[in-house]
Amino acid sequence: MAGARIGMVVPFDMALDREYWEFVPDDASVHITRLPIIDLPYGVAHARTVAAAPHLEEAVQTLVRIEPAAIGFGCTSGSFVGGPAFDAEIRGRMEAAGASVAVTPSNALVAGLRALGVRRVGIGTPYGEPLARTLWDYLAASGFEPLSLENLEYDDEELIVSASDELVADLARRSLRPGVEALFISCTNLPTRRILGPLERELGLPVLSANQVLMWGLCRAAGIRAPVTDQALFGV
Repeated sequence: MAGARIGMVVPFDMALDREYWEFVPDDASVHITRLPIIDLPYGVAHARTVAAAPHLEEAVQTLVRIEPAAIGFGCTSGSFVGGPAFDAEIRGRMEAAGASVAVTPSNALVAGLRALGVRRVGIGTPYGEPLARTLWDYLAASGFEPLSLENLEYDDEELIVSASDELVADLARRSLRPGVEALFISCTNLPTRRILGPLERELGLPVLSANQVLMWGLCRAAGIRAPVTDQALFGV
């Protein structure tokens, strides 16, 4: 669909808006609104609070007047922390508030892995172990076999968004295990755009990130043709 509009609801601390634009074709536009500030460190409580009512619904309603083809929820941990049913509830609430189609990083990841025919996954996250473990559980409950879980153990968004390319690439490399068919680098606030293609060539398998799969899922929902991988979705 030429000229498709894509809406995004992101947490207050999202600092990688540019990655969303870099993951979509030039004839699509991305429109972003933010949720209220949460005064909690990164962790399970923070993730469970991000999508709290009524703020999520109100944020969706600020976007529906421009008639986006789909609206994304730009918080990975906020979508996987409660498992697949919690994720489905978030999408259902967004659609009840007016989104034509709602997409989260977690449900887009599941769709992307299935499109690639992948079952065994290596996971790298910036989170502490308790929150990261809920991502493992989410993937296991969705029919996948996580084989690794490597974490940076950060609880501060500034540390996450300022992570260097080499640090994130090393996190991905540490997540590699015998039998892993694809790697997933979690967190929409962790920079990944520049390293995905080089890592895929180096490691010889798909390397997916939260912003990457989220935008792929939104493009697919909006009728925009896009591959799930090959140098960050669009083969650029």
